[in-house]
Amino acid sequence: MSSATNTPPALVRVARGGLTESLHRGSIAVVDSSGRLITALGDPEADVFLRSAAKPPQALPVVETGAADLFGLTPPEIAVMCGSLNGQDYQVAAVRSILDKIGLETDALDCGIHRPSHRPTAAAMSKEGQKPTELHNNCAGKHAAMLVLCVHHDWPIEGYTESHHPVQKLILNKVSEMTEVPAEKIGQGIDGCGVPVFALPLKNLALAYAKLAQASAHSQPYNTARLMSVMLEYPEMIAGDDRICTEAMRAGRGRFLAKTGAEGTYALALPDNGWGVAFSIEDGHPRGVNPTVIEILVQLGQLKQEEASKLVTFHRPVIKNHRGQEVGFVEAVFDLKI
Repeated sequence: MSSATNTPPALVRVARGGLTESLHRGSIAVVDSSGRLITALGDPEADVFLRSAAKPPQALPVVETGAADLFGLTPPEIAVMCGSLNGQDYQVAAVRSILDKIGLETDALDCGIHRPSHRPTAAAMSKEGQKPTELHNNCAGKHAAMLVLCVHHDWPIEGYTESHHPVQKLILNKVSEMTEVPAEKIGQGIDGCGVPVFALPLKNLALAYAKLAQASAHSQPYNTARLMSVMLEYPEMIAGDDRICTEAMRAGRGRFLAKTGAEGTYALALPDNGWGVAFSIEDGHPRGVNPTVIEILVQLGQLKQEEASKLVTFHRPVIKNHRGQEVGFVEAVFDLKI
């Protein structure tokens, strides 16, 4: 992301005993739907892997192709396709319903299996002797979207995670369209759930979210606005209880979309401004993400102080030792200069 001569600025500091113990550095880009840079910190041209921040653009073809209407997908089911899921019961039910509507079983999801990210859900399942399935994977909704497109287009289910499969080519082209980066210039790797993951400049990720914001504000293009509408209406499907995406969106009462990526990458769509925001924490540590999200929303006028105060555990989390003593805190230290 940077070189020794181009160190990105500190976005978040970790304090202990009144002193700065460590810093999380990174870059932020704020753009409008034309791609104009409104403001930035660090390097807005830095290449980042989108990871789960790509999920809304990846889900857009489900609406655009008519597949959502053909299979009678409900707004929460469309929203869950855009989320990085907790594995909570209501999310599992939504993904299961999607599979039922397209006539597939759970094992059609080729995303792998892990315990629910939501600890109370994982604990309850363990207590009852229940084992997690693919439905509990945090990318189950995204994979369900891919399977919907496969059934809709009569494409083979087998190998749908491979980059040469038609559904992955469709998704790559959609990401290219939304970010305005030619498909051949988009870097690719393999995501945690086995599908291709895309790398491109930070400002272009922000551009994709600016287009989502602009569509939401003006109800055009219709399909993009429709996708934004369901995400804003059902924030619990974007992450889940006690997660920054969902809790920030609940506090904002539909004013913005907040979507995590991974390894310190994050994106926001702000319909009131028609702006998209993307940031990346250089060291990838999740500790730097939450304070940065809330501080950006406060500085850009998307959260009032009283709303942000209800999110203090995200905005300025305290550090406790093993004796339960408060020994420090984590806070954002940047100024976007808007």
